[in-house]
Amino acid sequence: MAQSLVPRSQKTLLLELKALQEEPVEGFRVTLLNEDDLYHWVVAIFGPPNTYYEGGYFKAHLSFPIDYPYSPPVFRFLTEMWHPNIYESGHVCISILDPPDVPKSEVPPSERWNPTQNVRTILLSVISLLNEPNTLSPANVDASVMYSKWKDSKGKDSEYTDIIRKQVLGTKVDAERDGVKVPTTLAEYCVKTKAPAPDEGSDLFYDDFYEDDDMEEEVDSSYSDDAGAEES
Repeated sequence: MAQSLVPRSQKTLLLELKALQEEPVEGFRVTLLNEDDLYHWVVAIFGPPNTYYEGGYFKAHLSFPIDYPYSPPVFRFLTEMWHPNIYESGHVCISILDPPDVPKSEVPPSERWNPTQNVRTILLSVISLLNEPNTLSPANVDASVMYSKWKDSKGKDSEYTDIIRKQVLGTKVDAERDGVKVPTTLAEYCVKTKAPAPDEGSDLFYDDFYEDDDMEEEVDSSYSDDAGAEES
């Protein structure tokens, strides 16, 4: 039986993954949850130096739909996060991840997801969101109120930042377990190093694994049911 052609989303994700591994961007790193599954990524975000998140090691999952990049992925923190725009479930409330065709959405179409976005822009947006919460449409009302008190008091009301500091300290256990040295200075944070080449023993990284783009693509039934589903 002829091998099913690979969905175009897999080729897109492979190219993005290789680009991020070969030319890392400061502040995060990405790996696959399983080496033979391009639809579920593990993300590690490092807290930016000179912020209350400095030294933090925040882990998350990115789950992609089968029609990526036409539909956005789902981003969910695994690390406990106290933030106005992060739900208790870990899901991030950010306009860039809003589907483009949601009816009666309060988010302007220009600010929602579109196929020109990618993993790099998502992660940079999430990092920016950590220090610049949007309190107009909070996902965590209590955190939003606490953040506003901290901001209005010009730092005198430290309840919000005290919780963040405690969570940052808690992430050191994960970093040590994963053997990760978290950058704590701007020099360390901004250094870009080339990641090791992918394992050549895996067919996942063979260029000839993909058929001609002009040929009709068939979606593997195993992905049509599970791809993009949220990891528990």
